[in-house]
Amino acid sequence: MDALSLGSLYALAALGIGLLFGIMRLINFAHGEFVTMSAYALIVPSADVTAKLLIGGWSWPLLIFAILAFGMAIALLSNLLVFRRLRSAAPQNLMVVSFALGYIIQNLLMMVYGARPKAIGLWSSLTQATELGGIRIPLLQPVTIGVTLLLLLAILLFMRKTSFGIQMRAAAEDFRMARYLGVRADFVIALSFALSGLLAGVVALLYVVQTGLLAPTMGVNIVTFAFIATVIGGMGSLPGAVLGGLLVGIATSLLQAYLPDSIRTFRDAFVFLFVILLLLVRPSGIIRLKQFEERV
Repeated sequence: MDALSLGSLYALAALGIGLLFGIMRLINFAHGEFVTMSAYALIVPSADVTAKLLIGGWSWPLLIFAILAFGMAIALLSNLLVFRRLRSAAPQNLMVVSFALGYIIQNLLMMVYGARPKAIGLWSSLTQATELGGIRIPLLQPVTIGVTLLLLLAILLFMRKTSFGIQMRAAAEDFRMARYLGVRADFVIALSFALSGLLAGVVALLYVVQTGLLAPTMGVNIVTFAFIATVIGGMGSLPGAVLGGLLVGIATSLLQAYLPDSIRTFRDAFVFLFVILLLLVRPSGIIRLKQFEERV
């Protein structure tokens, strides 16, 4: 349950990165800051040590709607102000810009909220232990897995059954040809950013409930593992991003459980070693898309 819960969190973050890479070839390292900003929207902007709830004090349906809308707004705003002007830039330049944007957002958060982590109690009932199949686990774990499955199913149906989803799939397959056939580039890219921001809001809520802490750098660790999940799953493949996230979460949890105490602090190094070994066997990732194969 630990492995599946953590893997689900990484899968949602990797899916947010994979959506943009599939359309724009953009590896958005600012996605972690989208998660962080969505989390900080729960409290009143202040440098005080004690956090005061803002959106976090609202009723849960309104709270969820507001945070998801906030995540989407941040992503759309970043597209409008930054990435839209660089649409014709090389992928490596876009990646550098995303680094810079994330760094700016991170420091703005430090200026407004202070650099110290802030404790926040959100939906503490989800952290209470419950019995499932004879095992006592926090209620948050099956909730995280269930939310992830529902979102994956919703995105799958959206991509397969709606005209907007079909346009996004066509753009991911061959963006130039899709434009020739009438797909509106601005709309498809904005929709991809909106979905990525929505997923960032979901990750923010689940992560805050799990840790009970807000920190300006909280998104860095999430996006690092999400990027790794995207790479090992197969760049541009949404199922690959999900599968990669689950594998990274499972590897992390198993290493945390079974490594000797003397080297447990080096758990992440062993995770990265696992990633290197996997990429040595499958350099293109677990799922390789045809459009990324070299053509002669």
